[in-house]
Amino acid sequence: MPAVLAGAGTMGIFVLAVIAVGAMLLAVLFGQLTRRVPNSDGGLYAYARHEFGDFAGYLVGWCYWIQTWAGNAAIVASWVFYVDALFGLDNPGGLANWGIALVGLWVPAIVNLTGARQMAWFQNITVVLKFLPLLFIGVIGWFFVEKANFGAFNASGGSLYSAIGIAAGVALFSFIGVEAAAITAKRVKNPRVNVGRASLIGTAASALLYVLVTAAVMGLVPHDTLTATGAPFVDAFQAMFSQNGWAGKFIAAIAVISGIGALNGWTLIVTETSRAIAQDDLFPRPFTWTDRNGTAWFGIVVGTVLPSLLMLWRYTSSSGLTVFTYLVDLTVVTVAIPYFFSAIAQLTYLLSRRRRVEGWRLARDLTVAGVSILFSMWVTFAAGYQVVYQALVVILAGLVLYAFLNARRQRAGEAAEPVDLPSDQRAERPFRVEATGKSRKFGTDINAIKEKERL
Repeated sequence: MPAVLAGAGTMGIFVLAVIAVGAMLLAVLFGQLTRRVPNSDGGLYAYARHEFGDFAGYLVGWCYWIQTWAGNAAIVASWVFYVDALFGLDNPGGLANWGIALVGLWVPAIVNLTGARQMAWFQNITVVLKFLPLLFIGVIGWFFVEKANFGAFNASGGSLYSAIGIAAGVALFSFIGVEAAAITAKRVKNPRVNVGRASLIGTAASALLYVLVTAAVMGLVPHDTLTATGAPFVDAFQAMFSQNGWAGKFIAAIAVISGIGALNGWTLIVTETSRAIAQDDLFPRPFTWTDRNGTAWFGIVVGTVLPSLLMLWRYTSSSGLTVFTYLVDLTVVTVAIPYFFSAIAQLTYLLSRRRRVEGWRLARDLTVAGVSILFSMWVTFAAGYQVVYQALVVILAGLVLYAFLNARRQRAGEAAEPVDLPSDQRAERPFRVEATGKSRKFGTDINAIKEKERL
């Protein structure tokens, strides 16, 4: 993340702070939605379906499912840089990096396929391994910062708006997962209280840490070096311990291990998302198939094959940080749509007679929903037209799938039949004839006209 933000200049730090505020508002929003729908399974998908019906639920579920496996591809693209740094691989080719990426994708998939519950301890260790180095840089790293390393305020070479667009996508990507507690609300004790609290506290703590760490890395690594690297934390640690060649290797090893842990968790989310939607008969039924251990193996396989193919395409058409930034932007666009639907679901409720809040609480909740809507729209726009167009094509493909699914549900009687549109009776009246033979509109005696024609 610091390398991409540095490409925008030091203003990237301020963009990250603004995105952090938006992420905290989303955390509040999801807490409010969970209070209304506390036992939902699927989080954002469930909110949209609850408020707008099956079609909206499917669209949100489809977009969120795409962002989960596209997000895995983005994580792996970053992970590959640290593997290269750990083993001293100097700019390997695209196919070589793709081969490394396959390891990062399929090892977590195999772990999830085994249904190994004992991997929980590994998950906990990798979380600690991820945050300890960040905390170290965010606190101790400031003692090694040099002012000369910071780049210009706008180092993008373009307009201020284009620089904001460069930084906004990767900044939001770092906060994806703010909805995780809402997705698992059905399995959370007292979700009405704990989901919102956990989401807000976790997001606020992460925001503070990310801002401190990003600013510290920008001050530790020279700007030109930082914008060209894919493993900024390796360079940051090497700058702090320049006399020890092991520092960079050490942090690279930690990043590789913690990356596998993150991918392991997100692979599970990919699977559970598709299974939750399929259980409502809004996704192909094979996504509900499980083995004797209860593992949704079909969802794991499909959710790993797709990012594998996506990364093959990107590594053969681009290289370096370009692969990472494209995947980040695609993930951000596809997750912004579920965020948007969640916000308008809350707005619809607040503007209806079903609401249970009034006065200043109503004003507060309307503000949260309204700002969340604008935030989701802005992030989508800032991602750039190319990624938005390509995401639109993927969404349209999802609508084709929905047509087949809905037709199957109608045949089975599980979905409402199309509603017949009422005929426009006013348009028909001039041509309808009453039993007396007179036009209803003009009162003309049709039989008399016919008699004159015969004469």
